[in-house]
Amino acid sequence: MKFNRNLIFCFSLVLFWSCNESQKESSENDSHVTKENFHLYILMGQSNMAGRGQAEAIDTLTHPRVWMLDSTMNWVLARDPMHFDKPVAGVGLGLTFGKIIANENPSDKIGLIPTAVGGSSINAWFKDSIHNQTRTYPYNDMIARAKKALSNGTLKGILWHQGESDTGSEESVANYPTKFYAMLDSLQKDLGIEPVPIVMGEIGHFFYGKAHLAKNMNDIFSQIASENPCIELVSSDGLNHKGDSTHFDSNSYHVLGMRYASKMIELQKDCFH
Repeated sequence: MKFNRNLIFCFSLVLFWSCNESQKESSENDSHVTKENFHLYILMGQSNMAGRGQAEAIDTLTHPRVWMLDSTMNWVLARDPMHFDKPVAGVGLGLTFGKIIANENPSDKIGLIPTAVGGSSINAWFKDSIHNQTRTYPYNDMIARAKKALSNGTLKGILWHQGESDTGSEESVANYPTKFYAMLDSLQKDLGIEPVPIVMGEIGHFFYGKAHLAKNMNDIFSQIASENPCIELVSSDGLNHKGDSTHFDSNSYHVLGMRYASKMIELQKDCFH
């Protein structure tokens, strides 16, 4: 079923109104920001987390309480493109997610930590593992950026969207849960944190025709989420690609951001209480 474009229009109006209203109080709110109410979220994965959508009017609207750690490790108001993994980085799901979480928590400031790297398999998300395509170390870079952010705020969740690069063989799909859990264990130890809510997203259903094991990978994601009360899975049902059968289009990224936010809000209410 195709999602309703009126949803995007209504969502745009709500964000425009809420951002304008909160702008009036931004200086007052910022004066009360502490480490405890600066809520941080790590954005991890590959290109569909980084975002490859075309910028539209909604993407130029910042929110005075939604910030991002930029490529130079400085906090700036969040805007698209949020990621900087490749020159093609564009609109993703992160900004929409951040605005909804901020509006849900009016006394808090939201800090988004973009760390996704397009084309990275889960094998690149381990300590000292290089991603040859970009000549970067996704896991090491993520840890460094998260540690910098944690000096200012408190980690409240992780967003994960990855898996297309691991659909090449039945072995890579079957081994995915073991690698995913190992990565999370390393992340928690290296950052010195307790487990936090994690929201992961399905590979686009339109990718099924391009990679015959993509459906199997989504089944693996469902298995991981069903086994863990503090991990939720976001469906990609009804979403569209940008014309390449791999990356979501801009409207679909906004819908993904809404779905991620909804799942994160649920987890934060139920997971550790």
